[in-house]
Amino acid sequence: MGLRDVHRIERVKHALEQANIDALVCALPTNVLLLSGYWPVIGTSIAVITKTGFVHILAPEDEGELARSGWADVVETFSFGSLEEVKTAVDVLRAPLRRILKPGMIVGCESGPTVEPASYVGMHLFGNAIQRMVSEILPDEVVLSADDVLSRLRSVLSPGEQARVRLACEIAERAFVDSAHRSCSCLQETEVASLFRPLLAAEDSATRAGGFVFCMSGANSAEAYAAYQRSRPRKIEPGDLVLIHCNSYVDGYWTDITRTFCLGAPDDRKRRMYEAIFAAREAALARIEPGVRAAEVDRAAREVLSQCGFEKEFKHGLGHGVGFAAINHNAPPRLHPASDDVLEPGMIFNIEPAIYIDNFGGMRHCDMVLLTDDGPQLLTPFQSTMQSLTIEVR
Repeated sequence: MGLRDVHRIERVKHALEQANIDALVCALPTNVLLLSGYWPVIGTSIAVITKTGFVHILAPEDEGELARSGWADVVETFSFGSLEEVKTAVDVLRAPLRRILKPGMIVGCESGPTVEPASYVGMHLFGNAIQRMVSEILPDEVVLSADDVLSRLRSVLSPGEQARVRLACEIAERAFVDSAHRSCSCLQETEVASLFRPLLAAEDSATRAGGFVFCMSGANSAEAYAAYQRSRPRKIEPGDLVLIHCNSYVDGYWTDITRTFCLGAPDDRKRRMYEAIFAAREAALARIEPGVRAAEVDRAAREVLSQCGFEKEFKHGLGHGVGFAAINHNAPPRLHPASDDVLEPGMIFNIEPAIYIDNFGGMRHCDMVLLTDDGPQLLTPFQSTMQSLTIEVR
């Protein structure tokens, strides 16, 4: 078994005591990772943790080695059948769950909706089948939605979890530094994105590393505020803004990072955009400290962009929680004008001041921030000046 994350286990035990829950039963890979340090691949694994901190994992045989790399007290593997029979995950898991769950337990389960990062090319999702199974096994007991408890637990990362996010940021930094200045001139957006991706997987100290990269240039970059990013076969031209968005991961812990390059010296309009973005970034960083409302950090950046004439061009919140997922705008702390979240030490989130001008271009600078007792710690301190983001035209 892997090294036990005492900080995480103690936080879970405290949360269950506060919520008067005897055990959590979770199947989403994000929550299995949270409770056991093991990031499932295909989504058929289940984690059960009791209020004493005892962790029981049910995992497919193919993932047994991965499951044992976490800190579960018991790892029990299963198969879906043989050439003689076909079984679903629900068919297989009902019996072991019946052994684990005891009469009289108050059980918390996932109920959704939620955002789940992709752990593989295809994922199994139980939906409400977990709650139904638990209700069948314990028909006279209380089965509760644990979504709020799980969300709060994911919002503050243990030192060990912070270290994995930090490593994912370092891998992304190498990709940006190695690729950005050699990748933009006269290439297509899709070609630029393809240069970054292999570098995100080149990490010997990670069991599973990789990520997603998107490039949007010229007028296309003005669309980067949308719900998803998109690389097109558009050829990048001198004078273009080149927005590169990266979500790297290490063993289930994610980043959300964006840099916007200029191919050639920026003109006056682009220069004003850069100056406004970096002034908003500094204002946000100066406001981040434990106990501050997340909305106040958003306001600090938004006021600067407004003063610079870009109020309407900043079209989304300043940031959101990152770590157990890359892009979940409802993950606390939500740095948004309407948020009531309060910042706590151990939270990791992005700050992404941005300007999107239709038919011209978009600029976003998205950093990862860890909040400590002493204030914010920038996890992505690279390429953070206009000069470092200017690419010489060849």
